[in-house]
Amino acid sequence: MIDSRLRKLAHILVNYSTKVKPGEKVLVQDNNAEAAFVRAIVEAVHDAGGLPFVTLRDRTVDRALFHRATEGQVALQARFERDRMKEMDCYIGFTSLANASAWSDMPGDKLDLYNRHIWKGVHIEERLPHTRWVVLRYPSPAFAQLAGMSEEAFEDWYFEVCTLDYARMSKAMDPLVELMAKTDRVRLVAPGTDLSFSIKGLPPVKCDGELNIPDGEVYSAPVRDSVEGVIAYNTQTEHDGFCFENVRFEFKGGRIVEASANDTQRINRVLDIDEGARYVGEFALGVNPYILKPMRETLFDEKIAGSIHFTPGNSYEDCFNGNRSALHWDIVLIQRPEWGGGEIWFDGRLVRKDGIFVVAELEGLNPDRLA
Repeated sequence: MIDSRLRKLAHILVNYSTKVKPGEKVLVQDNNAEAAFVRAIVEAVHDAGGLPFVTLRDRTVDRALFHRATEGQVALQARFERDRMKEMDCYIGFTSLANASAWSDMPGDKLDLYNRHIWKGVHIEERLPHTRWVVLRYPSPAFAQLAGMSEEAFEDWYFEVCTLDYARMSKAMDPLVELMAKTDRVRLVAPGTDLSFSIKGLPPVKCDGELNIPDGEVYSAPVRDSVEGVIAYNTQTEHDGFCFENVRFEFKGGRIVEASANDTQRINRVLDIDEGARYVGEFALGVNPYILKPMRETLFDEKIAGSIHFTPGNSYEDCFNGNRSALHWDIVLIQRPEWGGGEIWFDGRLVRKDGIFVVAELEGLNPDRLA
């Protein structure tokens, strides 16, 4: 018997997020197998008339695979995975976290091989632009621990967050999309942060449950060379198994010219993977009313109400600013008062202060209205 909450979430993924049609091929990819949820998704795909295909992965197995792999082996693995992805119409991928630090001791050159060949070649260049996709996480003791919650409380909260009324949220996002579409200059202010850039001509996109679960952000991208100033992020961020803290970037002409963190050498190695990694591919505002604190899991943290994320690396096709990279790193700055506060200005007009929208047309996105 499959839990009714799993069936409800699987129905959202198949029928709302990816909109599977009869005869379409759907790749379901699971990291650290949760068989009951995979079964629920497979059944939902069958119910929609689709053709499900399943890949089960494990981070510890992948670590063993890539830890000693040659470049030729990784390139061949990427070719296999890319060829399979080309056959697919839809992709549903999820991870049930067992250990957030599972890849923390992977050699830097092996991480570069994985990111350049598999992450970039298979996912950034093939899956993102050529399939209807959605990615999510699944409850585990490790996720509950990161959130500082009991396993039962986290699971209850998870299903509340992930199965909210995304159609209602989508409608509430429309005024923000309209305003951002008319905006040229953006200024972000927070403790240690004073950053300015243009988003002119770059179409804003609402994230309302179609690409991520949970969801709740509206994103654009800066004009590639327009970013000037400094941003000091106030949340922890995980990348390739390492937890970065106190991340600070200084920009000139759109490029990160100085980067520091709790491991400055390591963060600069990440940013040196290619030229595009030191430019920004995304600027987004988080609005999910049920996500209020970070848990070192990007899919949740980037949706935090009253937050922004400013993303070094690759730009998405639907709001493309010309930046290509193997990196796409969503790092979060929370601007609510308990996190130091902050302001967002559009063309000299204050639109959000201390995490609350202060213009009438956007008040429907505030947590007290959206929850």
